[in-house]
Amino acid sequence: MAGRINDDDVKAVRDAVPIDSVVSEYLQLRSAGGGNLKGLCPFHDEKSPSFQVSPSKGLFHCFGCQEGGDTIAFVMKIDHLSFSETVERLAAKAGITLRYEEGGYNPSHQRGERIRLIEAHQAAAEFYVRALESPEAEIGRKFLAERGFDQEAAAHFRVGYSPAGWDHLTRYLRGKGFSDKELITSGLSQDGRRGPIDRFRGRLMWPISDTAGDVVGFGARKLRDDDNGPKYLNTPETPIYKKSQVLYGIDLAKKDIAKASRAVVVEGYTDVMACHLAGVTTAIATCGTAFGNDHIKILRRLLMDNGSARVIFTFDGDSAGQKAALRAFEDDQKFAAETYIAIAPDGMDPCDLRLVKGDDAVRDLVEPRTPLFEFALRQIVGRYDLETPAGRAAALDEAAAVVAKIKTSSVQREVAVQLAGFVGILDQEFVVRRVAQLARWARDKGEGRGGDGRGGRGPGLQDRRGGAPQQSAQAYPAPAGPTASSGPALHLRSPAHRTERELLKLALQKPALVCPAFDAYGVDEFTAPPYAAVRRCIEEAGGAERGLGDSREYLVAVMDAAPDDTVRNLVTELAVEVFHGKTIDENYAGVQLVQVRLRAVDRRIDDVQSSLARLGSNVAPHELAAAQNEVWVLQQYAQSLRARGADAL
Repeated sequence: MAGRINDDDVKAVRDAVPIDSVVSEYLQLRSAGGGNLKGLCPFHDEKSPSFQVSPSKGLFHCFGCQEGGDTIAFVMKIDHLSFSETVERLAAKAGITLRYEEGGYNPSHQRGERIRLIEAHQAAAEFYVRALESPEAEIGRKFLAERGFDQEAAAHFRVGYSPAGWDHLTRYLRGKGFSDKELITSGLSQDGRRGPIDRFRGRLMWPISDTAGDVVGFGARKLRDDDNGPKYLNTPETPIYKKSQVLYGIDLAKKDIAKASRAVVVEGYTDVMACHLAGVTTAIATCGTAFGNDHIKILRRLLMDNGSARVIFTFDGDSAGQKAALRAFEDDQKFAAETYIAIAPDGMDPCDLRLVKGDDAVRDLVEPRTPLFEFALRQIVGRYDLETPAGRAAALDEAAAVVAKIKTSSVQREVAVQLAGFVGILDQEFVVRRVAQLARWARDKGEGRGGDGRGGRGPGLQDRRGGAPQQSAQAYPAPAGPTASSGPALHLRSPAHRTERELLKLALQKPALVCPAFDAYGVDEFTAPPYAAVRRCIEEAGGAERGLGDSREYLVAVMDAAPDDTVRNLVTELAVEVFHGKTIDENYAGVQLVQVRLRAVDRRIDDVQSSLARLGSNVAPHELAAAQNEVWVLQQYAQSLRARGADAL
């Protein structure tokens, strides 16, 4: 087996791949001030961005869920990779050849499973693209041409063709060094009577990529009448492909989605192609499943839920399309973005619309016209006879229950007023009260079940304001294990804790301002156990003086010295958090150094005097003299600190 990756190569990878470029493949980042960037955390649900990235330090930290670390840690967590798999993946991105301590270059068969499966899909995508040029694939080229897609369009979307034989791709990938087990696991092959055979045969192929741009699956459209399979056949669930967690076209659309704060959700691969070619480059589609929670999470991270964000759904005008729209509305409240629906008057999908009426018609289609809530309510109300009192009452009962799910009270009231107009009830306040009553009932019922997240509090045990649960900074858990020290939990209203926090931030972010004084501070000068643990990590990493050289290497060493994830996450938090002061200079650093030392001196004076008071006349004369002398010395030092500041350190 290959040994561990050379430490110098790991450092080279960490330095070569900017953390902001990696993170921005998964979520939108905006300026957070102080050179930092912020976005919606990909590791927990939240309404406002608490996830920060520091490009200069190569670190990320979420102040909501406390996840943090460097580029390697981010990729490991978000893509569920091992350390070596992550380093190999980032090395490939940076063009770095890795060395291994025992065995030189790592042979391909020893690479991590995810990387191997992605490499197999990449090879398959290239194979399918070349196959589209073959004589056999004429039927596929004709299919594309009939829908308005030329050779250039096919190449842009990497559309390919799977040969009709039993094992063309399987034999090709075997020749590339992939094992039968890998081919079966990838979903590219399936078990046959005499071994693996191709899963996709005689079909037009669309590669499905994740947000990072890696091909993780395929969508295959049948072309021949003698193909007894379904019209569309997708990759089965595999270690790298979960249909509820992928969106076709997201790799092509993500930058424009983030830039325009708009996403267009269509129903099929050809609809995505048509939209992009018509200039609607924010179009994406689900892959053989309904639009759901995981899809929403992907879009929210790109849209960042700002006030102008919009999501436009385009569904066929038939009953199936209307049902899809109603399902989408059920999840509408999980967006902070405004949601709309776009249905062509003649019910055509974007692909047909472009073919018949041109690019302008596609662009016009996705201009927001009808809010999704309005469409959903009109669909419900339209099923009843509104000419009769009974029909209006029944329509109100069903539609009001839908409006009651809206969590923001002001929006709920506004929609309730519109519902009154849809139903034809003149007393708008009656409808508003009815909706509010249903909302209270649902909330009370949810609380009665013990707050299981399905009732009034909403998904994810959100609080009443709709925000994600936050870990309180006032109750940060003390680090476990022998390195933990006893003492009070963090309380950021405490001046002592605030100052200790600022001093640690200076030691991690701007060590030149606190060296060499900081390295003479003892762990016991930090009263909060988590801060004492971080001070110990800095000490074990070689002290803040080490940060005067390579700042990234220094921070990595501090994190490596952490005894557990709790302390490690606090290190990243302190390394990216902004300072409280407006001007961060030697004067500011001196104030923090003096305050921490002064409080430590005052505590020692109190301890000695309390000890003497408890002992009273039982203390030996020489011990009494030594204690009194210590108190006098400490008092003189404290006086000097107050008078001269950092010069007295």
